[in-house]
Amino acid sequence: MTWVLSGFGDEIDSDPVVQLSVLEALGARHLELRGAWGAGVLDLDTDQRGELRKLVDERGFAVSAIASPLGKVSLDLPVESELARLRVAIDLAHVFATPYIRMFSFYQEGRDPADMRDAVLARLRAMTELAAKADIVLLHENEKDIYGDTPARVLDLIESIGSEHLRVAWDSANFVQVGSRPFTDAYAALRPHLEYVQIKDAIAADGRVVPAGEGDGELKETLTALRDDGYQGFVSLEPHLSAAHALGGFSGPAAFGQAARALRRITDELGVELS
Repeated sequence: MTWVLSGFGDEIDSDPVVQLSVLEALGARHLELRGAWGAGVLDLDTDQRGELRKLVDERGFAVSAIASPLGKVSLDLPVESELARLRVAIDLAHVFATPYIRMFSFYQEGRDPADMRDAVLARLRAMTELAAKADIVLLHENEKDIYGDTPARVLDLIESIGSEHLRVAWDSANFVQVGSRPFTDAYAALRPHLEYVQIKDAIAADGRVVPAGEGDGELKETLTALRDDGYQGFVSLEPHLSAAHALGGFSGPAAFGQAARALRRITDELGVELS
């Protein structure tokens, strides 16, 4: 069995040449595009998009997903503002020939999640309808401090929208950071909706992010189950080993390599190839 290795290039360096060089050295031929030259992916101008697409093509790479910050905003903002940003992300997905856009489900900001539900669903439904018209799949990432942080709320969102254009991007470390046991509490319920896997791990006691298999994210159990279920999609490195902030994180080339080797130790043991 083979899974497709990708990674958040901006966790390596702001220079996309360095991003692709490190990913290539680690055996990857895909980039998860969150930013380049210090700009977030939605802020890349036309010239930067063209230059980056040319670089990706020349290096024999492809883009696995547009790692947008969509939905990492307040519910107080009008829905049209996120729809406008989604149109930008859709344009980027078409430029880089990927069907996937990563997104989130709005900051809690001290609200009771139950009081947010209707507003979140209304926004995600509008976003999903726009994505469906463009033949794009939105990948909802579970993230602390947004509505869809716990397994139960992620499942509620996905099942309530009920579209193949809204699927799950699985992040074990983020589940740990909200007090959930990823495999034990979430895998069986979310597996039918799981489309994409992001690789990082975390310590339950303090939320600290660590390489795969070194925390409480039940990575080995989850990856074993995915192997046994016949999963054939992307596994994307998002290590966050040096810094983390609201819109992403950073590792640097050395720590990114450490994260990749930790993942390969697990997949080698499972008999899964990464390419």
